[in-house]
Amino acid sequence: MKIQNSQFLSALHLNEQQTNIREIPGQSTTAHVAFRDILSQQTVSETEELKFSKHATGRLSDRNISLSVQQLERLSEGTQKASEKGIKDSLVIVDHLAFIVNIPNHTVITAMDQMEARENVFTNIDGAVIA
Repeated sequence: MKIQNSQFLSALHLNEQQTNIREIPGQSTTAHVAFRDILSQQTVSETEELKFSKHATGRLSDRNISLSVQQLERLSEGTQKASEKGIKDSLVIVDHLAFIVNIPNHTVITAMDQMEARENVFTNIDGAVIA
């Protein structure tokens, strides 16, 4: 299939290219790798560990908020769900804690507990996740 009048390749064309040129290191034969496998590997490699901004770290300390391993995992999972939905800045709620997370940078911007969350209006977010 030839694509005319376009500088972009179709997924089918990319798949054909990728399956013909990938080799597995240490093997002399050419291995065929499907486009979906390459896309899956790229998606996994783009997943970053969740970071906390200086401001968020200060808020956690000032408000005596400590996260359990399970809460941190749920916060990370909530961030991943927001990313899958295309959200850029999200409110992520874990138990009685609220976090504002910049999704593209995988960075928690601020954190608050239930009492402080009730008193605030959340602005500049384009989605929310309850994790």
